[in-house]
Amino acid sequence: MDAFLHSALPASLVFILAGLVKGTLGLGLPTVAVGILGLFMPPAQAAALLIVPTLATNLWQLATGPKLGEIVRRLWPLLVGTVAGTWTAAAIFADAPVKLATAALGAALLIYATIGLLKLPMRLPAAAEVWAGPLAGFTTGIMGGISGNFAVPAVPYFGALELPRDELVQTLGLFFTVSSLALGAALAWHGVFSTSIGVYSVAALIPAFIGMGLGGWLRSRIEPATFRKIFFVGLLCVGAQLEYRSFF
Repeated sequence: MDAFLHSALPASLVFILAGLVKGTLGLGLPTVAVGILGLFMPPAQAAALLIVPTLATNLWQLATGPKLGEIVRRLWPLLVGTVAGTWTAAAIFADAPVKLATAALGAALLIYATIGLLKLPMRLPAAAEVWAGPLAGFTTGIMGGISGNFAVPAVPYFGALELPRDELVQTLGLFFTVSSLALGAALAWHGVFSTSIGVYSVAALIPAFIGMGLGGWLRSRIEPATFRKIFFVGLLCVGAQLEYRSFF
């Protein structure tokens, strides 16, 4: 990890790319960054590097939405489940082999990308949120606690709620803020989020925000559907490479 991070250019390019995806689609910074960084370092360390950039970008996204109180009241069971799942996974898998975490990260990316490419129609009745929310949150927390990726199944779950666009963007900001705080606290408790990684994480803010600025510019110049296809195909490739590394 140190050799990779001490070379500022490749590390910065990863965060610029991740920020560009976030600025274009409204999500994807941790997914892209952890996925690519996972090719060079253990997923837990890659996730630790993402704590500060993820918090900063999602707090901004959270603050710009109109219905924070309503979203919290609706989704608090899912958020509680996510925190519980994250801490459970961190406690169980804190000393797990790197190959297990790499395989989990690869699987999460492959599932997320496949769902995104297939555009599977999903709709969740309001009555089902009582049990589906905590279940989706806990499962996502388990996946995130192992791999550092909190996309599955939470992001498809939010899509099934059929939220209006502005409300969905704010919901994603809230969810990734809470999940990042839970992961950061769990990693710090288990000694993974050290002072040196914290310094690197703060430094990653600059390229991440540069990428977000580029993403905002790109969003008005490329068809969102085209960019989403490129994004998900790229995730498939990264996920496949991680799976290959975990078994061979």
